[in-house]
Amino acid sequence: MLMQVAQGGTSPKRRRLTTVDFARDAADLFSALCANSGLPMLNRVDPYRTRILTSADMPQFISEIDATCDLTVERATRDILQRIRSLAARCAEAGNFELHLVGD
Repeated sequence: MLMQVAQGGTSPKRRRLTTVDFARDAADLFSALCANSGLPMLNRVDPYRTRILTSADMPQFISEIDATCDLTVERATRDILQRIRSLAARCAEAGNFELHLVGD
């Protein structure tokens, strides 16, 4: 999920998140790829927990998504990777966006 962060002041209590966009992966293709990935950032994705990535994390995340997509032959898997990459690219462009990789 691509989230926009609004922070009024310095208190974390005033932090508000708004969903901007999301990629649905009903078949859990992305979590299966991450579990078998030898790439450091993708390998740390837990299918049962939420991992929050900021715009600062996007260069490495995008490069790992691209590397994985280059090796993927299945159309459905490539589609979800391209959708997640699109969200990551949007996150990289704005400092007030976060990419939430939501687990079960």
